[in-house]
Amino acid sequence: METVWIRDVGPRDGLQNQRQILSSDQRLQLIRSLLKAGVSAIEVGAFVSPKAVPAMAGSDTVLAGLAGDVGEFSVLIANVKGYELALAAGATRVAIVVASTDTMNRKNIGMDTTQAFAFADTVLRRALADGVHASCYIATAWECPFEGPVPTSSVQRQADALLNSGAQEIVIADTIGAAAPAQVASLMRGLGQQLGSERLACHFHDTRGMGIANAYAALESGIRRFDASIAGLGGCPFAPGASGNIASEDLVLMLNQQGYDTGISLAGLAEASALARQLCDHPAVPKSLRWIQQQRDKGALS
Repeated sequence: METVWIRDVGPRDGLQNQRQILSSDQRLQLIRSLLKAGVSAIEVGAFVSPKAVPAMAGSDTVLAGLAGDVGEFSVLIANVKGYELALAAGATRVAIVVASTDTMNRKNIGMDTTQAFAFADTVLRRALADGVHASCYIATAWECPFEGPVPTSSVQRQADALLNSGAQEIVIADTIGAAAPAQVASLMRGLGQQLGSERLACHFHDTRGMGIANAYAALESGIRRFDASIAGLGGCPFAPGASGNIASEDLVLMLNQQGYDTGISLAGLAEASALARQLCDHPAVPKSLRWIQQQRDKGALS
């Protein structure tokens, strides 16, 4: 059975756009519920301005609290200072976000595209020297909320440049959930041929209800690494119209039914989902969750 690797970004991307600000202990509770469900890769925080993203304040405390836990714990950084703070806090995995367009880079990290890629180059080279695993996201890879559709050639050039700077993974992100499956297949097949599918991952939002269809299109195009968010939490505060990420529950169920192994328990995800919705007072229920709960209650899921 072929394996598909999933990183749950709920404790970072999911929480940053919620009304409730969770304490470090609550964030740790959510992270450990995901670990219990078999999720081994989790984005646990961000070293960004607490004024801009108050939900991520105390990410150093969260990392310290995970010192005795086993997993691949990554944190987001937005500038060189953020990288230095993450390193000082003991982070061994970092994620950088650059956008495909100039306007989105300015809105998201306060840099134009030239500055953003210069920052990425600096941090990626430092991470390589420091022995830190660095992933780099290309946000708004299909469409920008400010500049519209993004040319495929732009994303191809940007991905190539980031790999040359030392990125160990390129994550192609549909930040506002605007892509359609045919567009996803076209871009991801081309990037796979250009760079190798094993170096690529995808990050989808479900704004138009096509997130899982887009994940399937990427899967059929050779991608085996995906982000998802418990309970479908998420959204970007700097991208108008961005809704939640695809739900981890929906993605794992689809992959299971397609015959792939994720190592993740659906019953365990149902428990983590209930906790996430309770902590965040989040009313939305992932499409698959009621069925998963029914199967669990019948004893059909472990």
